[in-house]
Amino acid sequence: MIRRVVITGLGIISPTGNNTEEFWEALKSGKSGVGKITRFDPSDFTTKIAAEVKGFDPLSYFDKKEARRMDISEQYSLAATFQALQDAKLDSNSYNPERAGAIIGSGIGGVETWEKQHNVLLKDGAGRVSPFFIPMMIIDMSAGLISIRFNLKGPNYATVSACASGAHAIADAFKIIQRGDAEVMVSGGSEAAITPLSLAGFCSARALSIRNDEPEKASRSFDKLRDGFVIGEGSGIVILEELEHAKRRGVKIYTEVVGVGMCADAYHITAPAPGGEGAARAMALALQDAGLKEEDVDYINSHGTSTDLGDISETQAIKKVFGERAYKIPVNATKSMIGHLLGAAGAVELIATLKSMEESILHPTINQEVPDPECDLDYVPNQLRKAEVNIALSNSFGFGGHNITLAVKRFEE
Repeated sequence: MIRRVVITGLGIISPTGNNTEEFWEALKSGKSGVGKITRFDPSDFTTKIAAEVKGFDPLSYFDKKEARRMDISEQYSLAATFQALQDAKLDSNSYNPERAGAIIGSGIGGVETWEKQHNVLLKDGAGRVSPFFIPMMIIDMSAGLISIRFNLKGPNYATVSACASGAHAIADAFKIIQRGDAEVMVSGGSEAAITPLSLAGFCSARALSIRNDEPEKASRSFDKLRDGFVIGEGSGIVILEELEHAKRRGVKIYTEVVGVGMCADAYHITAPAPGGEGAARAMALALQDAGLKEEDVDYINSHGTSTDLGDISETQAIKKVFGERAYKIPVNATKSMIGHLLGAAGAVELIATLKSMEESILHPTINQEVPDPECDLDYVPNQLRKAEVNIALSNSFGFGGHNITLAVKRFEE
């Protein structure tokens, strides 16, 4: 028996808001979350801008002792989980712990902790390294902490596939419920990689925008003047439930997850496969898994990184799958406002997709100033648009050639 899977709760910490409402209102208004880096002095770096989380207070969620024993990426994921569970009206009496689990993705994990403790090692010696260094640094600990805090005794692990990590976590959670191995799954992604070492690595790879004088215009997905992505941070968490479990509780259902497509480019460590071949297969596989046709899709939330090759290859992939109809499907880029949240991107962008579906509004892709002849689809330029969305795709692609597309559908009995 294949079970139906729905999403009943949303939680988010992002560069444009620390809850779903703030995040979504900022997206609709076209507000950029990109600015000068404040976390450390970026003077020596070619890129001096990022999409930082602003005004996050961990003490709203944990006491000081708990907060000190978590990497900031773990703080983000737990905070977003608190929000999502509250949104879904889930408490310890609402689920069987052995039928509830957590899968949280991250591309890099506790890199801030890694850097700080490495500096301690070099300056003060091995004996001064924190006994909490390992659990604060390892990528699986967000899922572990969520499991411990909320008594989730079902499937529990992390997904690590660079910028596809959050989407892969949700895909796994979907399949686990679909085949009957759980009834409730907490899933999404978290990332906090705006650190000196991380920034230095991306700068050396020439992957980041250097539009330092106009940070709010630096992330410009599909625009001709794009010059690299903007690193961001935050967490997106969704609550997935088996449909009958959700109906028994009588809670709001945001959407039904109906399909997932996953594949690899098998081509290059950072560059996408020529012609968007892998991305196209991911979208086609998601449609196949969902039992949908190309003409059923109303909207695509793109990966849209604001990189030269990435945006072109995704455009080519959409054309390959949808043919001439590609020009009639709105394709927007959440990253134009929040930057690239790496392992959290897929989860955060799925939440944007669900809000589009709920309110029949497509947020704009900002900074659309100079059209690129090779990126010639409808990117919802600069202004929000009213549009009914019944079926949507959300794309995520990661370094290493990881491709994933999630397919969601407006819930109907």
